[in-house]
Order: sequence, then C-alpha cells, then structure tokens
Amino acid sequence: MPAVGFRATGEHEELARAEVYGLLAHLFYAPPDAELYSQLRVAVTEAPVQGAFLERAWGELVAASRRLEAAAVADEYADLFLGVGKPEVFLYASFHLAGSLNAKPLVALRQDLSALGLERPEEVSETEDHIASLCEVMRFLIAGEDLGVSNLGAQQRFFNAHLRGWVEPLCDALEAHPRADFYRALAGFSRDFFAVEAQGLDLLDA
Repeated sequence: MPAVGFRATGEHEELARAEVYGLLAHLFYAPPDAELYSQLRVAVTEAPVQGAFLERAWGELVAASRRLEAAAVADEYADLFLGVGKPEVFLYASFHLAGSLNAKPLVALRQDLSALGLERPEEVSETEDHIASLCEVMRFLIAGEDLGVSNLGAQQRFFNAHLRGWVEPLCDALEAHPRADFYRALAGFSRDFFAVEAQGLDLLDA
C-alpha cells in the first residue's frame, strides 16, 4: 500500500484512501464479520512501491488477523470497548479532547455535519464523534459524487477539526493496553495512515 499523495492524485489513489477509511470504520465500529476477516487474512502485504510507509504497519495488521481467530478478536473488542460502565478505551473524540463524553467537540461536530447535509441514522446509538463515524465521513468526503461537498478542501477542514487532535492519543492508549493484540496492530496502522493523511492534507496549504 503506497503512501498517499495529493498533488497529482488519480482516481485509483483516491479510491484507495476511501477504502482505508471504510476499513477503519468497520474495524472500529464492531469486530470484523466472517467475510471481512477472511479478506484480511488473504490480503496482499507487499506494497506496489518498495519501502512504502504504510507497508510495515499493514503487514502487522494482516499478520495479526492470520494469527488470531475471529472469536478472539471479538472478545478483544468487547474487553476494550464494551466494558460494563467505563470501557477500557474510549473511541469518542469528546473524551480525548475534552475529558468527557458529549462535550463541546461533539456540538461543533454536529454543526459541521449539518452543514454537509449529514446526520446520524436513528438506528445508530453511538454519538457522531465515534472514530468509526468520523472515518465514514472522511470516506464520503473523498468518494462522494457531489464535488461541491466531497473535495480536498472539505477533507482538510474536517480532518483538522475532528480527527487530527485526538487520533494519536487513541492509538497510544490502544498500543499500551495489555489486552490489546489485534487492536494494537490496528492502532499502529491507523497511526501511520493518519500521519500520511495529515502530511498530505498539509500540502494543500503549501
């Protein structure tokens, strides 16, 4: 998986970015189902470009999926994110940015989502600042068909406002947790991917 560029990106590169955001959304929202997990286990780990920045972290994530059974990953997800009362690791921006759930970052996020014409489906119980929801918005801003909404400028503004300030502490918490295994590997890949995204989006101001 090559590093992502933004200056002369083609359709393939943009689709790859959107697909990574979609994968992160799936894996952070719930344990992988059988179909997704089987795809992870047979995924190619060698990047088209030798030495690509994301290759090592992606290989570790695929290796973890090959080493662990799906049931073990589901148990790990429950242990980390679905604990009774306070979970071991919070997946919500408000907690990492403001120290509590449903805080000011969520209010600001809802205003920005409304401006984009997006709202949380009624059947979704998680608030909009869940990492999976934010990744889904980024996927939409990359792959959406309305260029007035889905464009690099919108991606940069949303990423900087709602992801950049807290994804690294989230990855730190996961990588340091003694019961994290598959999700430690996911945190490593997420950290590297978000770093590439931040660097690429910064180039828009250059």
